[in-house]
Amino acid sequence: MMKMNKKAIIATGTTLMLIVCCGILVACKKGGTKPDPTPPVEAGVKFESSAEIFPNPERGFTKTISVRTALDATALNTYRVNQNTTLIVRVFYLDSYKDKALDQAKLDFIQADLDKIRNAGLKGVIRFAYTDEMTGTDAPLAIVLQHIDQLKPLFVANKDVIAFVQAGFVGAWGEWHDSSNGLATAANEKTVLLKLLSAVPADIMVQVRTPLQKQGVFGTNAAITQAQGFSGTDIARVGHHNDCFLSSDDDYGTYSSNIATEKQYVTNEALYVPVGGETCPPLGGYSTDCAQGRTQMKLLRWTYLNLDYYQPTLSGWRTSGCFDEFVRNLGYRIALVNAVLPATATVNGSLKVDINITNTGYAPLYNKKNSSIILKNKTTGTYYEAPLTYDIRSCKPATTVAPNANIGESVSLNGIPAGDYALYIRIADQAPTLKNRVEYAVRLANTGTWVTDNGGMNDLKSSLKIQ
Repeated sequence: MMKMNKKAIIATGTTLMLIVCCGILVACKKGGTKPDPTPPVEAGVKFESSAEIFPNPERGFTKTISVRTALDATALNTYRVNQNTTLIVRVFYLDSYKDKALDQAKLDFIQADLDKIRNAGLKGVIRFAYTDEMTGTDAPLAIVLQHIDQLKPLFVANKDVIAFVQAGFVGAWGEWHDSSNGLATAANEKTVLLKLLSAVPADIMVQVRTPLQKQGVFGTNAAITQAQGFSGTDIARVGHHNDCFLSSDDDYGTYSSNIATEKQYVTNEALYVPVGGETCPPLGGYSTDCAQGRTQMKLLRWTYLNLDYYQPTLSGWRTSGCFDEFVRNLGYRIALVNAVLPATATVNGSLKVDINITNTGYAPLYNKKNSSIILKNKTTGTYYEAPLTYDIRSCKPATTVAPNANIGESVSLNGIPAGDYALYIRIADQAPTLKNRVEYAVRLANTGTWVTDNGGMNDLKSSLKIQ
């Protein structure tokens, strides 16, 4: 309008023409045919993020248990409530089987421990080793391969509660360094890793000890790409565990002389494969303060960290006030931002879903989940499930990738009768044995949205009338 006034003034040089022109413009605006601009899309329901500390599956501080005795079921049952722990690193030692096959008693022992993990609502990061002494002995390659074959049925039967498998078997603690049987060579490491990948179900990832070891096995120093991520190929299933994190510039040899390049490799890989481990005593005045811990966990996208070691580092974080920050942010921390959902739908029609979420954690999820919209009939209390195609693993850390991710699709309402419904989103474990267990559902980091009914759901604060 101001632009047209200026032209009118220049053209006529009189105040009268300005008045007339303005009058015409006002009349056009009131009764003309030119439509108003499209109104902005409404934000719908907005959600408040929460700083509350709570447990979520497959992430956070872990308990590492490497005893040769059976797991204590009573202790396992306290981890979630008392320490917000949902993961344990379980190292199984095969000391007595370095020259022979595993017997049924040992296989039953392993199965019993995995049953206890399941009963406690936890998941395990599993590793096998033959010695916990640097001067100890491991097993010959043929025995290792035989043992992996014997363990395959256990991997398959318990894949629901195995979060990740660490490569193991080689050297002290199964950490892939010096081997009494010559296993710590590029050729033998490749043989062990590929054998393990063939025994572990394709939807479970395996972690190796250093970035160079993965690069040596697959013959490339290029990180996996988005096209490769979650593809189920061998290279896309191998992540990283660093058992001397925050201990020196090279973390006790975790990295070679090309530290920055190798860390960037892990950073890029960790969009698709997990990184975790434990701290070690720092060397040469290396700083393990809050700033360094925060920087390295963000950079390398840490998903889990041992709560039991190294205690002076962990105690320093508690004293300095950043421990709770790390409890919140290790792994994923996904929250609802807003949701735009229609108020009405027709029987056997569809529901258009538009939900924005954000991930303020250090890492994404790595194991596939089943996401769905849950409709609860307000009169009968009956629940109905409308599956989503959205893969929650694509919600990457907001600080390094994108501020928000969008769940935008139409879900079928077939088979859901007319009525008034409250709407929820559920992110459940994909295993049939766990999909209805609240301990394995993903809780979103919002205020007033988490409900434990129906296997654990997040309230979308929206209603739908199907008619």
